[in-house]
Amino acid sequence: MKNIVELKNISKNYHSKEGEVAAVTHVDLAVGEGEFVSIVGPSGCGKSTLLSIIAGLVTPSAGEILIQGQPPKSCKSQIGYMLQKDHLFPWRNILSNVLLGLEIQKKLTSQNIDYAHELLEKYGLGDFKKHRPRELSGGMRQRVALIRTLASRPNILLLDEPFSALDYQTRLSVSDEVGAILATEGVTAILVTHDIAEAIALSDRVAVMSHRPCTVKNIHNINMKKGAATRRKSSEFPQLFDKIWEELKKDEE
Repeated sequence: MKNIVELKNISKNYHSKEGEVAAVTHVDLAVGEGEFVSIVGPSGCGKSTLLSIIAGLVTPSAGEILIQGQPPKSCKSQIGYMLQKDHLFPWRNILSNVLLGLEIQKKLTSQNIDYAHELLEKYGLGDFKKHRPRELSGGMRQRVALIRTLASRPNILLLDEPFSALDYQTRLSVSDEVGAILATEGVTAILVTHDIAEAIALSDRVAVMSHRPCTVKNIHNINMKKGAATRRKSSEFPQLFDKIWEELKKDEE
């Protein structure tokens, strides 16, 4: 499998009144094309900093990061970023919100507009194009946010706790939907989450990070049959959950 993201000995230090603070240290991680990798770790360990480095929003203090063999800043258009909140504009309808990224990137071509319509139809939102965000459920809004990101045809999608604002039942449903959509579209995805079960259900691999400054403690290959709902019923699921939980708990102790 060809690597599309490569982090080589990445470290990031911040400066504060108290002095230099290490957020990330000596991180090595490679993500293959079409792969779904989740990053789990203690709160405040530097997981989101790592995503920002991959996105080219933060420059590492040391190490090298390559996106398809190039520095992140030279290929920003290939990277999509999905945040905790959907950030839909309430005064724009759903179609207009989905087209926003294309407008900003000056990619509002007839071909891309057709693709946005196609995504909305394909993933059950075709009847809601003229609705306002307030008329949709939280889960549907997150689906709109995902489609807005996919409409610009990114090769890599970064997800920073995108389901954390949802109630538990909706979170399960939406995370399963998002996983299925990304698998169908063949997008390489990197998810930051506190939810171990979510990481196991969606991922090809799970990277377990240490306490701050974060580094990679372990990487688990998920060999269960694909499909979040199927995985949650597997006898291997609780075993792997407990293993990852013990690794995180041991680090906090």
